[in-house]
Amino acid sequence: MLVVIHTPDLEVLLLERAKHPGFWQSVTGSQENDETLIETALREVSEETGMEAGAHQILSWRISNQFEIFAEWRHRYAPGVTHNVEHVFSLEVAAGTPVRIAPDEHVACRWLPWREAATACFSWSNRDAILMLPVSSRKIA
Repeated sequence: MLVVIHTPDLEVLLLERAKHPGFWQSVTGSQENDETLIETALREVSEETGMEAGAHQILSWRISNQFEIFAEWRHRYAPGVTHNVEHVFSLEVAAGTPVRIAPDEHVACRWLPWREAATACFSWSNRDAILMLPVSSRKIA
């Protein structure tokens, strides 16, 4: 799951991974057995940023990406799982919304204009989602 958090002016929140300094990304996470995708998105946003949002605020883009999981992160998944299906969402928040990062997952956060944010991401799927932000965040219901 990927949630691109942005302001109305398309400033995008990026988080720097604790275990990989220099790796910037949007909110990501895995669905737990009893959760819907929206519930997963809400939980991950809360855990990683301290932001509380309602289900009506999370926008599903109805886009999924499949990619190979980096070997060093496969321990987070069931044995033998090597690929992930990532569902893309966005969350629009007011400029100046406070961010409280999860120190076990991230060491820093920053807001960047959408084009700069796309360039800063280490993940191709995150980059592509941010590049689609000007159209997708407003057209998909």
